Formats: sequence, structure tokens, C-alpha cells
Amino acid sequence: AMDAIITVDSDQRIVLFNVAAEKMFGCGADEARGSSLDRFIPQRWRASHHAHVDRFARTGETSRRMGNRSILTALRADGTEFPIEASISQAVFGDHKLLTVILHDITQRTRAQEEVTRANDELRELSLAMIEVREAERTRIARELHDELGQVLTALKMDVELFSTKIPPDRADLVEHAASMNRLLDSTVATTRRISSDLRPLVLDDLGLGAAAEWLLEGLAQRAGIAFELKMDPSCAELGEPYASMLFRVMQESLTNVARHARATRVTVRLMREGDDAVLTVSDNGVGMKADSRAKPGSFGLRGIRERVLLLGGKLAIVDEISGGTTVLVRLPVSKRGGSA
Repeated sequence: AMDAIITVDSDQRIVLFNVAAEKMFGCGADEARGSSLDRFIPQRWRASHHAHVDRFARTGETSRRMGNRSILTALRADGTEFPIEASISQAVFGDHKLLTVILHDITQRTRAQEEVTRANDELRELSLAMIEVREAERTRIARELHDELGQVLTALKMDVELFSTKIPPDRADLVEHAASMNRLLDSTVATTRRISSDLRPLVLDDLGLGAAAEWLLEGLAQRAGIAFELKMDPSCAELGEPYASMLFRVMQESLTNVARHARATRVTVRLMREGDDAVLTVSDNGVGMKADSRAKPGSFGLRGIRERVLLLGGKLAIVDEISGGTTVLVRLPVSKRGGSA
């Protein structure tokens, strides 16, 4: 047999110890036979393991997997511990009951799983750091667009208006040209403000999450004619980074989906505190969202907000309401990294 096989009597004394068991535990069969099975179990698990084997012997079951945990811990002869998977069976020969344990060393698999888990944790930390850097860069660019470029455009507009007052009344061509320049400047100012807001609304940094959420909903009402209701716990309105940015982006993506796809007439946004968690719900009365739409290839909006939530240890659920419409629910722990502004 490739796996280790150990057979014990009703007193849990070893009566069979195969070659694979010798290699696994670093103990010869002659030395193992007659000794207690406990010698191959770490001290802290011996009592519970002994009781488990006794209970199994009394059940009369033919075989089953050992332990409630998926991985058990065994002890080599040299004192080192290692992870195993094990199954146990029993049989009666005359007046004697024998129990056989088949063990599989999963050290390599466990190490591989730990490496994968560690790599995933590192990737998530890197992703979170990149998101924070990107938000900081967006803030910087948005501020420069709003302040520096905005000031230059405002100064140009004032110069054009001053220039317009100096044009002789009989020069209609110059009057029209100045008016055209003024319209172009107005359009450029509006475009600059829009780009700045799309990058990072300054209201989020200047006035906080509560004001930013109201700004989002008012924009939705103006563009799509959708009525809204906003309820926010004051403590959530003052959340600091990175929570404020993450919750704002979830609201932004959810409301964008409502405007584009839901055909809704009303949306309700609630952000409340429940213990150490901030709970965000965005509900609409639209046509709902089909399950296949959530995993549509090339659609990264919902995947993006799900990943943002997971990076901060939160949970996201999307629920189709029986009465119609969709609810996006986010539960985010905000105590670990200091959730106040």
C-alpha cells in the first residue's frame, strides 16, 4: 500500500504497522507493535483522539473519515508534527475487534495551499495599495484641474470680456469673434469641471462622504430624472480613508447601473452603522438584474466594486427584490484601520 496503514486492538494497541507507516513516522514496525497509538498523536490531541476512536468502535459503523476537521495532526518518532488525512474502519475477528487507520501525509499539499493563500494575501494588499495610490493621484490631478487650470480659464474669460468692452461698435466681426471666444471658454470651463469631478469629486475630500453621496444623487436626478432618498448615519458621513473612497465608488457604480439599465423612477441609498460595520444599501424600483448580466464577459463594473469591498474585508451581495428592482448590499468592517475621519 502507498498510504500508511495502522491496525490497533480494542485497547488501541498497535498490532499492524506497514512499510509506508514506517517511512511516514520514522519508526520500525517491531518498535511500533504493542505500543499505544497515542505515541503518534501530539500530546494536546491525545485525549480527544482516543475518545474519538472509542466512540467509533462502539457505533458499529464499517468505516468513516476521522475527525471533524479536514486536516489532522500526527507526530513522527523524532517529535516533528505534520498534517494528515485519515479514515478509520473496523472489523471483528472472533472475540477481537480490530480498528484500521489509513493515513495520508499531506504536508506538500498543505504547504502549497499556504503558499497560494500567502500569494493571494500579498496580491490583495498590493491591489489595495494601488487603489489608494490611484485615488491619491486622481485627487491631485482633479485639484490641479480645478484650481490651476480653472483659474487660468477664469482669467482668460475676464480678459475676453474686458476685450469685448473695448471693441468699437462698428466692428461687428470682432464683437461676434469675442462672443465666440467667450462661448468656447464657457464650454472649456464646464468640460474641465466635469473631468475633475469624474476623476475625484472635491466635495468628497472637502466636505466628506455625506455631502459626496448627496452630490451623486442630485446629479442622478438632474441627468436621469430619478427621484431619490438618502439616509446616512452621522458617524458614516465622517468616515475616513480608505473607507470613504471605497463606499463612494460603490455608490457611484451602483447609481450608474441604475441610470443605464434599471429603468427605475426611484432609488434609495442608506448608509448605517451596525456595531463595527458600515452597511450600505442602494435599492431601486427598476426591472431588476438578470444573473447572467452580473457575469457578462467584458463587464467589470460589478466585479470592480466586489473586489474593492473584498480588499477591505467586506462583503457584497446583489439581491433581486420580489416586488421588482435590485438592492446592492455592502457590509464593511470599519474598526480595524480606524474608520473615523
